[in-house]
Amino acid sequence: MINYYEVNYFKDGKRDKSLIKAISRRDAINLAKSRFSGSTILKIKETTPPIDVQINDLKEKYFGKISQKKVNVEFLVSAIRQLAVMTNAGISIHDSIIEVTKSTVDPQLKEIFKSVDEDLNSGKSLTEALSKFQYQVGDVTVAMVELGESTGNISESFSKLGDILEEMVGNSKKLKSALRYPITVIGAIAVAFTILMVYVVPQFEDIFKKLGANLPIPTVILIDCEHAINNYGLFILGGLIAIVMYHKHMYKNSDEYKTKADEYFLKIYLIGNLIFYASMSRFMLIFTELVRAGIPIADALDTAVLTIDNENIKEKLSIVKTQVGRGASLTDAFKETKLFEGMLIQMIKAGEAGGALDAMLEKVSDYYKEKFNNIIDNLSSYIEPILIGFIAGMVLMLALGIFMPMWDLASAVKN
Repeated sequence: MINYYEVNYFKDGKRDKSLIKAISRRDAINLAKSRFSGSTILKIKETTPPIDVQINDLKEKYFGKISQKKVNVEFLVSAIRQLAVMTNAGISIHDSIIEVTKSTVDPQLKEIFKSVDEDLNSGKSLTEALSKFQYQVGDVTVAMVELGESTGNISESFSKLGDILEEMVGNSKKLKSALRYPITVIGAIAVAFTILMVYVVPQFEDIFKKLGANLPIPTVILIDCEHAINNYGLFILGGLIAIVMYHKHMYKNSDEYKTKADEYFLKIYLIGNLIFYASMSRFMLIFTELVRAGIPIADALDTAVLTIDNENIKEKLSIVKTQVGRGASLTDAFKETKLFEGMLIQMIKAGEAGGALDAMLEKVSDYYKEKFNNIIDNLSSYIEPILIGFIAGMVLMLALGIFMPMWDLASAVKN
């Protein structure tokens, strides 16, 4: 259990005090000597946490992950790059963390590094200290830090992690850029449709009712839509928001719901391919780096699988370790998952047989990366047919719904 201690010390002719966290009073003394080197420690006594800390503890206790959010990846990349440079220059990880804490401008990231620094002072490893913030910094970050500590080359792992995170940021930006056009078009159509339903269709409805015309099916549909929007629009909007919030809550808190949802997502046109190739590219990238660093295949699989968000893909890849543990080759285990194409299986088999597994795994990783980038780069062309069909359907329904009764106005007037 973490306790709070008030440290009274004397430095540069002045008396001062500070608050530190430690498991025991002995740990607090050692931490105080390390943090306030060159000072005279006068007194250390256990104290109650500050009000703001107590409030944060209550929030975490009663709201848990609801109050958590992922850190800004661009700020994280900047911090990781700084750590890579400093550790490569021979600066200790402890001093590097302190400098990054001072230089980062993101408040959440600053608090994370402060906590990491305190855990390092209490004797924990960097992996253990970061694992508490796995949700905020991501599985990839924790996996690469663990790799660096296990191989003894933390600076190289930080550098590689920076490359991976930068690639993820780039892919995210490309995806948002590719989606901007279709979202704008669909949004404009939705606004135009709503205006027509609210202001235009009611005028035609009054005319048709006065003339006693027999309304065709498209017109009936438009009138029903107008009635629903004008009378229950807020309820419909509230219902949609409630459904989205319920889905997000269940997806985050229910394993069974997440598994079924992830399986369904993989079946959706284009979205399924995006999720699949992004997941496989990330898995193969981490797995390749771990194998190249000399980590046993079973341990490398465990770490790489943690980086997969989709439960359906994660479950299939988790089988690989079981198969390898029973004596099966990596090629046969990958083949059993049915996630790899025949060409890729042959490449992995050649790598195993020729003693160049890491080189072949890198080629497989490049293949998945290229497939993912291809989808991102051509996303607009993939969506365009659906967009055109959607627009055509909306225009056709509006045209038929409004103009078909007009063609029968002459007969309606006679009646």
